[in-house]
Amino acid sequence: MTNGPNRILDEFAKVVTDAAGAAQGVRREFENLFRAQTERLLNSMDLVQREDFEAVREMAIKAREENAALLARIELLETKLAAAQATDTVTDSPAGPARSKK
Repeated sequence: MTNGPNRILDEFAKVVTDAAGAAQGVRREFENLFRAQTERLLNSMDLVQREDFEAVREMAIKAREENAALLARIELLETKLAAAQATDTVTDSPAGPARSKK
């Protein structure tokens, strides 16, 4: 038979080991419960997932770049149109080529 003090220490170590295992089980259960409650809370809120946010962000950046390019084209075309109208005004002015009178 085992000695008294050693047997008591062995039993104590066994109890502590069992308690640690039970504590880990409680911890896992609490984490699962917390995760489920958090997911339920986040799903009830109207939040956007990160992937969706990034996709819309990229679309907005591309749209801004396209708008800037279109604005530059419009400004160029307006400049050309203004120059063409100025040329037409100069040739149609009274100081321009003589017109025949009827």
